[in-house]
Amino acid sequence: MRTRRSLALLLAPLVFAGLWVAAPAQADGPGSGTPWVVSVGDSYISGEAGRWAGNSNVSPSYIDALGGTAYYDNPTNTAEQIPRCHRSKSAEIYIGGGVNGLNLACSGAETSTYTDSSGYFKPGLDFYNSNGQQGQALMLQNFAATHNVTMVAVSIGGNDFNFAGIVTDCVADFLGSPSWWPNYCKDDSTVTSEMTSSNVAAVKAKIATAYQNIRQAMRNAGYADNSWTLLVQNYPSPLPNGSGFRYSQSGYTRQSTGGCGFWNADADYANGTLLPTINNTVTGAIGSSGLTNTRTLNLASAFNGRRLCENTVGLLEEEGLTSWTQPGAVNKTEWINQIRTTSTAGSSPYYIQESLHPNYWGQLALRSCVRQAYNAGSPKSGTCTISSTGLTNGEPRMSLH
Repeated sequence: MRTRRSLALLLAPLVFAGLWVAAPAQADGPGSGTPWVVSVGDSYISGEAGRWAGNSNVSPSYIDALGGTAYYDNPTNTAEQIPRCHRSKSAEIYIGGGVNGLNLACSGAETSTYTDSSGYFKPGLDFYNSNGQQGQALMLQNFAATHNVTMVAVSIGGNDFNFAGIVTDCVADFLGSPSWWPNYCKDDSTVTSEMTSSNVAAVKAKIATAYQNIRQAMRNAGYADNSWTLLVQNYPSPLPNGSGFRYSQSGYTRQSTGGCGFWNADADYANGTLLPTINNTVTGAIGSSGLTNTRTLNLASAFNGRRLCENTVGLLEEEGLTSWTQPGAVNKTEWINQIRTTSTAGSSPYYIQESLHPNYWGQLALRSCVRQAYNAGSPKSGTCTISSTGLTNGEPRMSLH
């Protein structure tokens, strides 16, 4: 999410004169070659925060699952292709099983391309093309023309609703007011202006256009609409309701220790109004777009029980752990990254933009969801939730139903 302020072809055999003769090899492209799934959109699909497995206030080494190259995605694994897109190695699109994955998403992306206040390029789901920089739809078109893309997964719309700005506002209100006279963000204009019917309609139209751009990219690359699937995913709840926090809202422990500085009422509003409004807009835009080759992946409750500051989990040190690799760590710790400010990020290896995003465990959980939705090449819709404790092939156990 965008952070504002400081805060074989199977060589088709031919029958000729009673003999089987292999056709000449063809280059990969639409319907030909190893299948690929591609992700486009924002930080909730790019893999933001995918370096960290849980949260700790003792040492980053406790939770550093991927190291300093976590977001490197250039051919030599030495840098990011687009700085601060944070396309993580743990990103959900790498489902395996003979299916290749490509991550074109970018942290901070909106439906349209822009450059943020820090000068970082944020490709949108459009055909932007200037000075070597391209929008994600154009990237997809160029890639799909020479690869067999069977499914495109998309997460978009949160930044068009100014999600990061809302989070910043809510944390500022929590830190700037006492528990006996709380200043809630749920009635701040920063928040309420995003939830008006006119703004919701405007964002819905933008998202619908983004979906149409993806379809146009695939058409331009030579695909019939029924030869690939658009998997539209919504956003998971990152925080529990007020009654589910393990830290009191009195004092500042909720932010200083937990990194989850929301008043109870604001957390309730986030889960009861903000998230449903955003998610309904994301899926509602499908109908507006006119696309018929779509499936939906409902992630709204995918992390329930493992959310940030939820009373069912804890920081590693609170659970008596010193490493994310210890037995049971995936069950006892959070799958959402702490909200960090300038003072808590500082000179550490953490990025403020990683705040409130699915971490390493969360990304691998989403990967399981996407794999199940891909359904061995016959994509299906569903709701993804935690199915049990422990790991299967290194991933949390998730169920699509």
